[in-house]
Amino acid sequence: MPTARLTLDPAFRVGSVDRRLFGSFVEHMGRCVHTGIYEPGHPTADEEGFRTDVLELVRELGITVVRYPGGNFVSNYRWEDGVGPREDRPRRLDLAWRSVESNAVGLNEFMAWAAKAGVEPMMALNLGTRGPAEALDLLEYANYPSGTALSDLRRSHGVEEPHGIRMWCLGNELDGPWQMGHKTAHEYGRVAAETARAMKRFDPTLELVACGSSNAHIDTFASWEATVLEHTYDFVDHLSLHAYYDPGDGDIDSFLASGAEMDRMISAITATADHVGAKLRSKKKIKLSFDEWNVWYQSRFGGEDSLDWRPAPELIEDVYDVTDAVVVGSLLITLLRHADRVGAACQAQLANVIAPILTRPGGPAWRQTIFHPFARTARHARGTVLRVEPDSPLIETTKFGDVPALWSAATYDEESGNVALFAVNRGRGEEPLRLTADVRAFSGARVVEHAVLDDADTSAVNTAEQPDRVRPREVAGTKTDDGTLTVDLPPVSWTMIRLATR
Repeated sequence: MPTARLTLDPAFRVGSVDRRLFGSFVEHMGRCVHTGIYEPGHPTADEEGFRTDVLELVRELGITVVRYPGGNFVSNYRWEDGVGPREDRPRRLDLAWRSVESNAVGLNEFMAWAAKAGVEPMMALNLGTRGPAEALDLLEYANYPSGTALSDLRRSHGVEEPHGIRMWCLGNELDGPWQMGHKTAHEYGRVAAETARAMKRFDPTLELVACGSSNAHIDTFASWEATVLEHTYDFVDHLSLHAYYDPGDGDIDSFLASGAEMDRMISAITATADHVGAKLRSKKKIKLSFDEWNVWYQSRFGGEDSLDWRPAPELIEDVYDVTDAVVVGSLLITLLRHADRVGAACQAQLANVIAPILTRPGGPAWRQTIFHPFARTARHARGTVLRVEPDSPLIETTKFGDVPALWSAATYDEESGNVALFAVNRGRGEEPLRLTADVRAFSGARVVEHAVLDDADTSAVNTAEQPDRVRPREVAGTKTDDGTLTVDLPPVSWTMIRLATR
């Protein structure tokens, strides 16, 4: 049987777990908003039209921050279209996803939903077809108390108190030629810097996110970040990263190792940001906001030009299997392993569109397989991320070379005394991977929870008819023996073990 070893010790730390690592993303795309989180007339709809069955799942998922309203959608969006009386709001063409947007949900409705869900908003600005003036108008409308034209306009729309939005994205993926208002790095850097400068004049405590590369394979990767940060370094707090992982070519070993690519991407952009900081003689460290990430079967998507003009179309509603869930678990582990620099992350998206939650119009909502590793990680990853350096067998992959079969992270919450170990076995062999964890540094540690997500059929999925076909199974009887934890990790599996130390 293949074996792996690791040691957990509170003296070896990566950084604190920022609760914003467990974020999500709501874009006006497909059915994410309409018949996703919002469906007036649905049997579970509340007085504002929000689906309470979806809200219950959102709370269970444990998300902490939600990026809104895009995504590609935001680069041609007029925020003014989504405020005021619904009957007066214009229907617009969304050029990003070739759909018709009713604007029935806008800023104030989203903020009401966010309050119900108990999440922090991360608001994205249109710096594609618009610029600093419109961004400042939105900021005044959203955050100024009263006594100005735009703050009083908000109050006339029934929102007396300011929204107090703290985190703002300065555009979206403007390095991409698919984006409305695509720019060069110099063009974007200048407009982002001037927008950020003015927003900080309004409120220096705002947290601003500059656009990084839309993926790690675009020709301008890293050079884009270097140029943008030379313009914006003094004014922004975060730099965004986006990445999606697609098993469409059938290379499952490389797909299971997707965390290796995310790991390298984070390291590369951290080094790029620190290089610019060194050139500028700055003591400031830029945080990363990995505000779009997920498994996405992009190879199945025909592209924007294949879409018809219609409202809320069914769009990239990928159905996720066990292997996808294991990959999502490994990506969460990767984010935790970089907790010293990744200050926020958003899985894209929340409902229906490449999402952990699927819905039927007028019907049920249910958890996809990827829901479960996210929910368990969000619930138990608290306190400090411990530095984990496992000794593991290697797996040969076409895309990433040799990668360890075991991918793992651990957290220690001093307040509760709980230690949480998250592990993925990326191997596809017939035998499990035996993991031996040295936990002697945590005197008296005992296992209080052990959950495993796996299945003999790695293509198994959840459906409306079988919503719990795939879910974590609870393992009883796992113990530590003389400060050693020994568990067998099944092939293609995600595991969470929680230990109490007091």
